[in-house]
This record gives sequence, structure tokens and C-alpha cells, in this order.
Amino acid sequence: MTHAPGKYADFDGLRNQAVALRRAGLSRRQIRDRLHVDNNDILNRLLQGEPAPEWTKRPNAKDDLRERARELRLQGWTYDQIQVELGCSKSSISLWVRDLPKPERKRSREEASAIAKRGWEATLRLREEERQRTRRRAMGEVGTLTDRELFVLGVGLYWAEGAKSKPYSRRERITFVNSDPDMITVFLAWLDLLEADSADFRFAVQIHETADVAAAERFWADHVGISTTDLMKTTLKKHNPRTNRKNTADEYHGCLRIDVRKGADLYRRIEGWWCGIVGAAREADLRNRS
Repeated sequence: MTHAPGKYADFDGLRNQAVALRRAGLSRRQIRDRLHVDNNDILNRLLQGEPAPEWTKRPNAKDDLRERARELRLQGWTYDQIQVELGCSKSSISLWVRDLPKPERKRSREEASAIAKRGWEATLRLREEERQRTRRRAMGEVGTLTDRELFVLGVGLYWAEGAKSKPYSRRERITFVNSDPDMITVFLAWLDLLEADSADFRFAVQIHETADVAAAERFWADHVGISTTDLMKTTLKKHNPRTNRKNTADEYHGCLRIDVRKGADLYRRIEGWWCGIVGAAREADLRNRS
């Protein structure tokens, strides 16, 4: 959505709205989308002096961990013991306590190895917890996806992952292949936004011949809401015994190929949309440099 010229004329009124939204706990992105402020400089001025809500801030407990690590080191604890107790990395512990005296070794090599293993497991657990917290925060920052945002996202998604015509081989057709079910979901939502006729969609599985082909066909058919009998012929990749494949677990389903029949006109539009995005990005870059 765009504003008419002079959209920031009532700056004070706009700032009052922005401040109220900030104090209500909204993120910068949410406020930008709510007020349709697409200029970062203006947004910075609108929110000047207003602190970010706590849920957008990354927690930092390093200072408390450092003090506790030093206390334990002075009590004679080793790096491994401190790692198990606090769940932080040994590299951090080393930086925090390197000026303190080294405790006398009081355990066997096997005992030390077992403690080190527990410490590494604790570190991995904390890393995963932090990864999930970051993921949840990032999900919340997206908010509602507008039609225009989905439109631009889909163009970039297709140009990155879809089949493209070459000067030496003109093939103006819509073909999208991916192994990520979520990518397939977004791509189909984009086609729906463009009002593409689902009757023109064709689906086919592409998978390694040593995998569970039937299970993969059921998985992809269920994912896109069709019967396995509606799938086109599956393409099998020949096995190379010299390669050490990693994608052999139960969650491996190969790739799904989506073809859109009679898609030449849509392909040309996608090509034009992509050129428009590139041109707009270049203009924005030039404005930022001025």
C-alpha cells in the first residue's frame, strides 16, 4: 500500500500514533506496516527516545555467568565442571578465569572425559534452546503477510528456484522444483494469489532410486492435496556407489516438481517482475548513497 504525496505532513500526529503503538509493545516492523511508513529515517524520528519492548530484545546473562564462573574457579573447579554447571562454552570460561590460579588435577582421564562429554551435551542443549528462542522471536516479527509482500516474495522465490529461459534455449515455461515442503507451500500460495488455474498444475516426484519411492509419492500427494494417481511419472536418480549419501533418513522425500501448463505468458510476466525488482533495488541503493 502506498501513500499520497505529503503523507508525512502531519508528523506530530503520526509520531503520537507511533509512540502509542511502541508503548503497546509493537516492534518496528509492526509499526511500519501498521502506519505504512516505508522510510527508515522517518521511522527512526517517529520512534526517537522510545525504547524497544522487552520481547524484541535478546537476553544477555553473560555478566552473571562470568561472575559465577570466577567464583567456581576460585573454589578449585575445572573448566569441564564449570561448563556442566553453567552450560557455557569452555572458550568463554577460559577468557573469564584465565587470570585465576589453575586447580590441581584430582581425577582420572576417564572421569575427566565423562565430565567433558556432559559439558558438551549441556552446551548443545543451551544452543538449541537459544536457536528456538531466536526462531520464535523472528517468526513474531513477520506478522501478517500482505498480498504485495507475498507477490514480491514469490517472484524472488521463482527466480531463485524455478526454471528459466536461456538466450541459447528459449523455453518459456513454469517449472519449480524443491525438496522443502514449506517452499512448495509458499510457491502454491503465490500461484493462488496470481489466480493461476490449478487445473493446469502438474506434479511429479524426483527422488533417488534407493529411497522409499512409494512413501515419497504418498508424502507429496498428501502435501499438495491430490491422489498419488494424479502424480506424473516419478523421475529416479541413479545410484552412484562411490558417493556417501546423507539424505537417507525417513524424512527424506526427494523433490517435488511443479509444472504449470500454458505458462508462457506467466513466465514472461515473472521475468518482467524480476527486472522491475532489480531496477527498484538499484534505485534504492543509489538513494542510500546520495
